[in-house]
Amino acid sequence: MDSPDFRPPGRPSLASDILRLPRLRRPLRLALYVLAGLLVLPYGLTVLYAVVNPVSTVMLWRGLTGQRVEHQYVPLARMSPALPLAVLVAEDGRFCSHHGVDFTEINNAIEDAEGLDDLRGGSTITQQLAKNLFLWPGRSLIRKGLEFPLALWIDLVLPKRRVLELYLNIAEWGPDGEFGAEAGARRAFGRPAEGLSRYEAALLAAMLPNPVTRDAKKPGPGLRRLAGLYEGRAARSPGVAICVKPAR
Repeated sequence: MDSPDFRPPGRPSLASDILRLPRLRRPLRLALYVLAGLLVLPYGLTVLYAVVNPVSTVMLWRGLTGQRVEHQYVPLARMSPALPLAVLVAEDGRFCSHHGVDFTEINNAIEDAEGLDDLRGGSTITQQLAKNLFLWPGRSLIRKGLEFPLALWIDLVLPKRRVLELYLNIAEWGPDGEFGAEAGARRAFGRPAEGLSRYEAALLAAMLPNPVTRDAKKPGPGLRRLAGLYEGRAARSPGVAICVKPAR
């Protein structure tokens, strides 16, 4: 009868297998640690961004790949008050009342969609900020799954005014690497964001869904129509921006 330790010739011993297992587990543990670190990092950076002015993942990628990036950070106090109001009425009318995720809009989008491929809307400014700061462009359930808790966390640790200021400073506002309200205003109108009129602010707000094909510098009929719509909404709904008014 074979002994318990018997193995065919050339086959490693049981002791060798046992010794090899930690070596196999070490790369797996390292990969899990790296993955956990990447998942946790945005939550720590969010706290830092209360005082540090960040760049977006798209800006970072363009810079690393040698593409043009035009960006100048300006505080909300140095933007025309018409711009944040126009952006809020265009992008997120309940910004001041939700907590990073607008579940009412999500429910409406789900009811209007025939399937996941048709799902549109429901993305708040806070969610867009989470995507721009930490995630990637495009539509996927994985990205949405990461975006939701990040948006809730951003709303928890950052004031509404800071959230909107960050968004306005890293949003893409031009077809050739123009990021932030300052770069967008100078490209489109040749003036700083501080000097925008209500209609110009509405034109910039109308660009946001697609700044490559929508050009406030040369607006077509559709863009002008949207800008007029947003300008009218802003005039009728100044309270939409109540939570981002400067403290007195």
